[in-house]
Amino acid sequence: MDFDFNLILVPLTLALGLVWLLDKLVWKQRRTKGRGKESTLVRWAYDFFPVLAVVLIVRSFLIEPFNIPSSSMVPTLYTGDFIAVNKFAYGVRLPLTYNKVLDTGSPEHGDVMVFRYPENPSIYYIKRVIGLPGDTVSYDKGTLAINGQPLDTQLVDFAADETLTTQLVPAGPRPTGEVVSNEEAIAAGQEEEDHADYYQEVQGNHKHLVRYLEDFNSAQYAPFLQAESPNVVTSAGTQWEIKVPKSQYFVMGDNRDRSADGRYWGFVPEDNLAGKAVYIWMHKAPGLKLPSFSRNGTIN
Repeated sequence: MDFDFNLILVPLTLALGLVWLLDKLVWKQRRTKGRGKESTLVRWAYDFFPVLAVVLIVRSFLIEPFNIPSSSMVPTLYTGDFIAVNKFAYGVRLPLTYNKVLDTGSPEHGDVMVFRYPENPSIYYIKRVIGLPGDTVSYDKGTLAINGQPLDTQLVDFAADETLTTQLVPAGPRPTGEVVSNEEAIAAGQEEEDHADYYQEVQGNHKHLVRYLEDFNSAQYAPFLQAESPNVVTSAGTQWEIKVPKSQYFVMGDNRDRSADGRYWGFVPEDNLAGKAVYIWMHKAPGLKLPSFSRNGTIN
């Protein structure tokens, strides 16, 4: 989710709105008779400004659609899922400036949250809320705890959809210069799935699945945790503890060993919150494939 459509929508809506207003008050080109004399720009303003204004209001303050570009939230969300995000859940904010003008709520434990990536606010990320301001989040050999209370976590027998499993590893170039073909990516995803364990995790009112890889703990490679929790270095990522600062949130992906989340880059400032993911409304696999609606449903 690396592009903010409001960068186009807001200026275009304001420009056409200004033309519409000028014609209403000054130019008055559009009349009941003689409409053929109006300019193309004025005609566009009358035709498109009302539609764009409605779209802008809905996207900015109510519901905004997003597309999932990676597998960091598997099995809750897969690459190619199209989701609806409740923009009203965490406060009403102005588009582009992101200033909060109305406080309507705040994130809760277990929410699937969309936010502007702290290291590059032009990019949107989606992760699960683990720690609220003031929380102490700890991890000890597979057990995640909030303020000393271990989360209710149980190993479950979960069979992932093979069609979705083929999308776990993306094809294309790697930072090393290697290029992974579609066939190699599919095979790597299927092989990884053979070594995946799924757990049911309960956080607040949310009951959801999380995915771990056998004999692997990505926390050992997480620079933020290594800086915040000295135990990480000596325990290969199997133990760590952090304190969430005021007005900040700690987030993790449900695909715990395949997620570049707060363990790598830190906390999410309250000013970066964008909304709460609430519904999957379509899935579109890569390539020339028709969209599917079999995954439609609420997001736990």
